[in-house]
Amino acid sequence: MKSPFSRFFGGSEKQGQDPVVEATQTNNEEVVHVAIEKIVPNRFQPRTVFDDAKIEELARTIHTHGVIQPIVIRKMEDNKYEIIAGERRFRAMSKLKWTEVPAIVRNLSDKETASIALIENLQREELTAIEEAVAYQKLLKLHELTQEALAQRLGKGQSTVANKLRLLKLPKEIQQAIMDKRLSERHARSLMQVKDEEVQIKLMNESIEQQWNVKQLEEKVNEIVNPPVKEEKNASKPKRKAISKDVRIALNTIKQSLSMVTKSGINLKTEEEDTEDFYQITVRIPKKKS
Repeated sequence: MKSPFSRFFGGSEKQGQDPVVEATQTNNEEVVHVAIEKIVPNRFQPRTVFDDAKIEELARTIHTHGVIQPIVIRKMEDNKYEIIAGERRFRAMSKLKWTEVPAIVRNLSDKETASIALIENLQREELTAIEEAVAYQKLLKLHELTQEALAQRLGKGQSTVANKLRLLKLPKEIQQAIMDKRLSERHARSLMQVKDEEVQIKLMNESIEQQWNVKQLEEKVNEIVNPPVKEEKNASKPKRKAISKDVRIALNTIKQSLSMVTKSGINLKTEEEDTEDFYQITVRIPKKKS
């Protein structure tokens, strides 16, 4: 099966080779050492949150074993180089105070650079839901694709792409909470049912403070989206007056008597009416047995 890089750029995938490595490095490319001060981050980098603990862990690994895979860069103006792939490695080597880093220089356009940076990060599955949505949005714009076409090229379902993109319609405060991992993607989806942004933000804050699970938040959202219907005062039915004990005894006595007459073979017809001021029973007795 072709990798996402092959789908975007029309290349072929070598048997058994990692697609990310294939897109950024070949055996024929020369590894050079570039002064770290001349290297700048990728302006198209979709990842905005880097885990310092993981960068520190990577730095220790590089310190012990060296760099297994060079970073990939391209030459820019002012004798600077922009990272195409490998920003986490670059950050780890910076922590180690390296003055030079091993790199492969490639001649790529802005479009190619952006696509590789976006797809490489999408493959690693470490992006937040918002970062992933932004990556999809940028790829759609870069390649002038429909959501369906993008999903096919990435090997994902169209609903997956569409659902991620919908997150970008949420208020910035909620998007930031997802980025900071204070709010889960499922919580955010629940908030989409609410149309008022201020109410969305209020519910988000309550959810975080009260540590609601998704079901609890959905219940709160449902209370707002589907409030209970209040009966209008004018449309309310008149309340029945309470019946006294003596009246109840009288009614029961009459009904028992009528029941005995019916059992004797006479087909009575009764009509009952409960008015505001009295209880009325009309009895019709046929002159002949039916």
